[in-house]
Amino acid sequence: MVAALELYLDTVATRRIRVLWDALEAEGVQSMRSLLEQRHRPHVSLAVAPRFDPEQVTAALAGTRVAAPLRLSFQHAGQFVGRVLWLGPVPTPELLAHHRRVHDLLVAGGVPLVEHYRPGRWVPHCTLSMRVPNALMAPAVRRCLEVLPLEATVVAAALTDHARNISHPLP
Repeated sequence: MVAALELYLDTVATRRIRVLWDALEAEGVQSMRSLLEQRHRPHVSLAVAPRFDPEQVTAALAGTRVAAPLRLSFQHAGQFVGRVLWLGPVPTPELLAHHRRVHDLLVAGGVPLVEHYRPGRWVPHCTLSMRVPNALMAPAVRRCLEVLPLEATVVAAALTDHARNISHPLP
């Protein structure tokens, strides 16, 4: 399991993604709703690490508003190798700059991060499923397209490590 710095979405966007999770489940696709004893919350991860020390992360990000009120416009569905299905927001200059700022502060604070989440490599996304059966990927993507576009505002942030049952709110 990994730890993540997660950006949470407004109530309306969160509700729409949860409805999409339910629709995927009804079609035989295990969604994020089913994972982690239903503790998972729709989000976009800014940084991922094998493990986070909440005090180290808080110190590195002191004075930074991680939950900046960014507007996200989810315009596409995508998949990563390994049967991962996601919705992608438009990578606006504001979103990319915020990601870089948070990343740079974490690195300067000595926080080790996963390479795929570094600026220039990061693909902003909201994971819907991590286990889409190959035969169901096309119908799952079609289901995703039914909810797009989806507008959202970042309203909160937290440092999470579900394996260790950590959810540490960030400003």
